Amino acid sequence: MSRAQPTRGERRSRRRRSPVRRRILTAVIVVAVLLVGLAAWVGVRAYLAKGELESALPVASRLQEQLVSGDVDDARASAQELADHAGAAASLTSDPIWRFAEVTPWVGPNLRVMREITAAADDVSRNGVVPLSELAGSIGVSSFKPVDGQIQLQPLIDSQATLADASQVVTAAAARVDAIDSTDAVQPLIDARTQLGTYLKEASSGLQIASDASRLLPSMLGNEQPRNYLVLFQNNAELRSTGGIPGAMAIVRADKGAVSLVQQASTTQFDTFPEPVVELPADTRTLYGPNTAKYIQDVNFTPYFPLSAQIAREMWSQRFGLQVDGVISLDPVALSYLLKATGPVQLATGDQLTSDNAVTLLLQDVYARYPDPVQQDAFFASAASAVFDKLAAGAVDPSALVSALAQASSENRVLIWSANDGEQQLLAKNRVTGELPVGSDKEQAFGLYFNDSTTAKMDPYLRVEIAAGSAVCRNDGLPINAIQVTLTNTAPADAATSLPKYVTGGGDFSIPEGNIRTNIAAYGAPGLFNVGVARDGERAPYQAAIDSGYGVSKVEVELAPGQSTVLAFQFLGADTTQREVSVRHTPFVYPLETTSLALDCADALQ
Repeated sequence: MSRAQPTRGERRSRRRRSPVRRRILTAVIVVAVLLVGLAAWVGVRAYLAKGELESALPVASRLQEQLVSGDVDDARASAQELADHAGAAASLTSDPIWRFAEVTPWVGPNLRVMREITAAADDVSRNGVVPLSELAGSIGVSSFKPVDGQIQLQPLIDSQATLADASQVVTAAAARVDAIDSTDAVQPLIDARTQLGTYLKEASSGLQIASDASRLLPSMLGNEQPRNYLVLFQNNAELRSTGGIPGAMAIVRADKGAVSLVQQASTTQFDTFPEPVVELPADTRTLYGPNTAKYIQDVNFTPYFPLSAQIAREMWSQRFGLQVDGVISLDPVALSYLLKATGPVQLATGDQLTSDNAVTLLLQDVYARYPDPVQQDAFFASAASAVFDKLAAGAVDPSALVSALAQASSENRVLIWSANDGEQQLLAKNRVTGELPVGSDKEQAFGLYFNDSTTAKMDPYLRVEIAAGSAVCRNDGLPINAIQVTLTNTAPADAATSLPKYVTGGGDFSIPEGNIRTNIAAYGAPGLFNVGVARDGERAPYQAAIDSGYGVSKVEVELAPGQSTVLAFQFLGADTTQREVSVRHTPFVYPLETTSLALDCADALQ
């Protein structure tokens, strides 16, 4: 059967449709080619950018080693190489085609995250790392090492602008990376953003400290005019809120970076003042009594070190006629950290003071050896003087010195107050001023402070454990925050006869020898509701008070040798946000970390 031939009209219709089809097909092919080309362009550049970033990693590691070892020229070359790799990666991921591809589904969010990451890395390397590498050789950890009793201040002064600029760059980059929305990105990019953000936050914190130090140290070390500082050596064997009773004291003078020990004294040279030497805030007087400003060993009943420092300053002025420019506090544990940097020191008594024996020797052995408080204070003064002399002579490992100071500061064992308001503000930013704890959107901060009321030296035998946590147990959604404190008297059962009377208190104030009596004050942030205190699972009486807007629960505990008790301080949150609970506490004879508490709602005081 033959096929019918198309009519003339049909042939004309087909001829009209053929060019349209060809144009459509051509357009499809062109679009397809463009898409393939776009994908190839972006894919190749993404591959190359990934290679640049991977090449930068070993350079960054090498740069860090060179900066630590002092290889100045190599460090500068590595910094530039790092900047070149980061710059190339940023250039590869920022052209118009790449930016256009960011609007495509699925692939687009990954391209945007990669561009933002490489841009931040480029900014930090060019405007942060390279300028900082130019400081190599002129400033570093060795800048904190005295040479012939003097710290060179001019390099610190010269570094101020570079450090401030680099700190600003890195802080801004950290904020940019934190703001990157990686929700729809692949996991490797999410991980890269997280890692870069963590690194930048740590670097930002370190640079801020370095920048502040470059501004603070020259003035505080007497670059413009000599400075005098009162140094309080806190004795943790008898606890106070900021550490322990002030025992040995000294005046340190700083003049154009030269630091010298010019006077030493002990608390035995101070009588109780007939009236408070400063006007105490009503809150402080209510919680800690007028002795806080009348008796030198009680100035740090309050946990607010700026107040303690000003009281001690005024007491020193009235006793010796010198108005100091600042007050510095440290304890024997901090001294043991410094001994890691200086190595052992020889004392006039023939003892060798080391990082391993300093705490035991200064807080326990001295009382068995010297029953006379005057002899004890002389021993403390001798130890402090010997360590200071070695530090001033520059017989110290500078890296170990910086690490020791950082560790001591993180444990609140070194506190500084300056009479200069500008300096005090910079010090407060770096949390070395002993302010009351301040939380954040993610952190609920509490304070936990201990004051001995045994009036003896039993606190090396007081074992303290702290745990903190929160739980939502109420219909209104407000969280209960709890700080759990376990206290144990670890003194031997025969403490009354085996320990010196100066250590046990000799039964004074109706406290049996070997017992430990302690006041504990828990500080909740302003806005929290003080729910109360439990002891060993049962509600307990407590003194409720306010201190500078902080709600306070204060209790007194007395423990016989071997006895233990558990306290739980609870505060109701001000809103429904459940934050991580942190605790700043009195530094003890031993390092102590707060552990996590899984709060059972059955134990909540509601």
